[in-house]
Amino acid sequence: MVLIAAALTPAQQEVLDQLGALGQTRPCFDAGLRGELRAALEEGVEPLVPLLDELGIDAEHPLTISKHTLSQVHGCEVRFLAEDGVFPGWSVPLARGTVAHKAIELSIHMRGEPQPSELVDDALARLTEGDHFLSEWLQQLAEAERAELRAEACDRVTKFLECWPPLKAAWRPVTESSLRADLLDGRIALKGKVDLTLGRAEGTTAGRTVAGKVLIDLKTGGFSPHHLDDLRFYALLETIRLGVPPRRLSTYYLDRGAFLPEDVSEGLLATTVGRTIDGIAKAVALRSARVEPVHKPGPVCRWCPVLERCEVGTAHLAGADDW
Repeated sequence: MVLIAAALTPAQQEVLDQLGALGQTRPCFDAGLRGELRAALEEGVEPLVPLLDELGIDAEHPLTISKHTLSQVHGCEVRFLAEDGVFPGWSVPLARGTVAHKAIELSIHMRGEPQPSELVDDALARLTEGDHFLSEWLQQLAEAERAELRAEACDRVTKFLECWPPLKAAWRPVTESSLRADLLDGRIALKGKVDLTLGRAEGTTAGRTVAGKVLIDLKTGGFSPHHLDDLRFYALLETIRLGVPPRRLSTYYLDRGAFLPEDVSEGLLATTVGRTIDGIAKAVALRSARVEPVHKPGPVCRWCPVLERCEVGTAHLAGADDW
């Protein structure tokens, strides 16, 4: 990787060190891997067809499985059912990531060196005036909430620009990249959207530009185990789409300026196939009321919509040291 001319901060240099792979052997994968992964997924969900019929799930009304769905169904099944198919409505905490990601996208492609506040203002204007799913909520947003949203998005964008070097066009940076894989003739749709991708594959090798293909999730706050699973799910979708896995996955914590990297292997993808099939099966069984939901209390109980009537969650939080 060729360094940019401007001096880099230690945090920016660490980004290059983490994403680059100078001197490293790039993994090469079998050309049939794409078909093998899809076949394993199809075989795993085939027994669910009768339940899909019962639930009225078909190609016109598919079962959508996202990283959020999998995280929830592998967590507390009671909470999964309580929130399944229910959108809580937009709020500043929900919208700030979308605004920040749009601003970061603009920073990559705009000429010059616009300030974070300018990028956020441009992002807000485009999201408000366009046909984005946030537009109507932004148009009705009170001035105080808009100021709060702007401030929190500016914080994220500033941290990104401080910790990341300018991204060269040759690195093929893409933000909010959508991924999808359809199973059972479209009856099940696996969907994802990656915060940031860099690089590309070459043939069946995980690429030579920058660091091969790298998938990156940008996070604030602390570590959660599902952060690893989220990116592994994206890696599975990317491999089914392209036929070559990304070389590396990395969660980047903006508050700490720190990476949680993981290289992709066929074993990791096989494990992710199993977790995905298991999650789909659980979601279908729970929706069809074929099984009783299992309580799995944890820190997220405090945000659960059924906490007031959940004795397990209430008891857990009452005894938790951090509550």
